Amino acid sequence: MLNSPYCGPSAGPDRSIVPAVPRCRSWLTGVIITLLAGCAPTVQAPPPVAATAPPTPPPVQPVPLPQAVANAASAVFSSAPVGPNQRQVVVIDPLVNGVTGEQSVATQQIQDQIIALARSKYPQFDIEPFSAAVVSKGPDVMVGTFTPVNAKGQTAGTREGYRFCLVMVDLSAGKTVAKGVARARLDGVDATPIGFFRDSPAWTNDASVKSYIDTCQATKVGDPISKTYLNGILTASLVSEAINAYDASRYGDALDLYVTAEKTPAGNQLRVFNGLYLTNWRLGHRDQAEDAFGHVVDYGLDNNALGVKILFRPGTTSFDTGQETTGPYDMWLRQIAGRSASRGACIQVTGNSSPTGSAALNDQLSQLRAEYVKGRLETDAPGLQGHLIATGVGSKNSLIGTGADDLSDALDRRVEFKVIPSC
Repeated sequence: MLNSPYCGPSAGPDRSIVPAVPRCRSWLTGVIITLLAGCAPTVQAPPPVAATAPPTPPPVQPVPLPQAVANAASAVFSSAPVGPNQRQVVVIDPLVNGVTGEQSVATQQIQDQIIALARSKYPQFDIEPFSAAVVSKGPDVMVGTFTPVNAKGQTAGTREGYRFCLVMVDLSAGKTVAKGVARARLDGVDATPIGFFRDSPAWTNDASVKSYIDTCQATKVGDPISKTYLNGILTASLVSEAINAYDASRYGDALDLYVTAEKTPAGNQLRVFNGLYLTNWRLGHRDQAEDAFGHVVDYGLDNNALGVKILFRPGTTSFDTGQETTGPYDMWLRQIAGRSASRGACIQVTGNSSPTGSAALNDQLSQLRAEYVKGRLETDAPGLQGHLIATGVGSKNSLIGTGADDLSDALDRRVEFKVIPSC
């Protein structure tokens, strides 16, 4: 009877009639009475509580660049662990764009402001040059990224500000010890790449640069430092010195530093190969420069994507050869053709454009430019016929995305070469 759905009158043990039991006021009383009556209790579940969605946080409001730098840098310096009456040596591994890894006029200005702030308000930190000699002593290191983003903080769509990330890492402990973030306005920012990055012919996703970016953007205080970044810090200091020497037109010194960097365990990286090409070209060593560019091509194809700054005249498929260091396109194409042909692989040639103007026109123009480059490669290496595919993507794969159409976003107008499974 306990499980019977019937809850009316029933016969008791002495064959007497037990009257039907009304619903009880308390759950326990109801159970007892129901058991006596031979009825199963009906337990009502409490009504579900409606889930309340968390409030949407307000969008981050960008501030002028100097204020953004002051906010992020102060957060880092004020929270970094330094004991009373102690002094801590710090070096700044030059800040970069968080997508491309390029240094710019703006990132140099940010670094200068950080140094000035430390000297005026945080004298417990001794900022020293980022050099192999200082790095070998195990200082703390500051790294940072400065990246154009949309209103949601994403590197896509219309860029509406700059996301600024700054961290301090303890090399001896191998972990992040302080972090600051801020958002800067677009106005007043000079994103023109410094000389070395302006002149560099090629770009690809580089493991050493990615480890730098991740050290800033993908860590919180207390997290371990990327092993790739930690193991490559000495090479990074040599590359930084070489970039400074190149920008100062000390091409012989820069070449020596790039040669030294290449011999280190972390020397297999694009900045080194670009540097070897640029310095040899500047010094008039044409054969060595061409060989170095060949290594650039091999490195890019090994990483399955090589973006080359082959720039075109506006609205045409004619090369823009006005720049001294971005003009030797015949040699570049010859090396790309030869190195690609030697692999016997299928290569996708992709044209890109900046986001300004008509999207449909940009798609069409980028397709025509890719087809033109494909034809040039097949002329240089006839064996590539049947191994190349040309495609245009307009501005869909923009790396910078500001639409400035100047030196600051030259990478958005690159031609990309990618190894694909089949043709």
